[in-house]
Amino acid sequence: MTDALDAALRNYRHVGGERVLYRDNGQPPRAHHLRDWVEAAQRRAGLSRATGGLHILRHTFCSHLAMRGAPVKAIQELAGHAHLSTTLRYMHLSPTARTGAIGLLNTRPVEGANFGDIVEPATPASTKA
Repeated sequence: MTDALDAALRNYRHVGGERVLYRDNGQPPRAHHLRDWVEAAQRRAGLSRATGGLHILRHTFCSHLAMRGAPVKAIQELAGHAHLSTTLRYMHLSPTARTGAIGLLNTRPVEGANFGDIVEPATPASTKA
């Protein structure tokens, strides 16, 4: 969870407890309630139900981590997958991420490194302090 999401959820926590969402009777929602709420929000937003409901959030989570360069093993653990093959099915890359991966072959190796040496990737200028 990002720091921004954590802060937002803390700010919108229900007065009745630590959760954000509760049913009208004050009980935590069950899976079918969450599914119904997401489907209702999709309808109001004009989205088709075919977008995957709640499950699409797991794919989105894994995909965004992969596109930002997170190690696959870390994604597996964060997603709670027992098998790496499951995690690989969840990681979808954007066309830009695939193009960027091929672009890595166009960069020159680090000064002093031999062809085939494993070196740390250069830090993008936008992330330098």
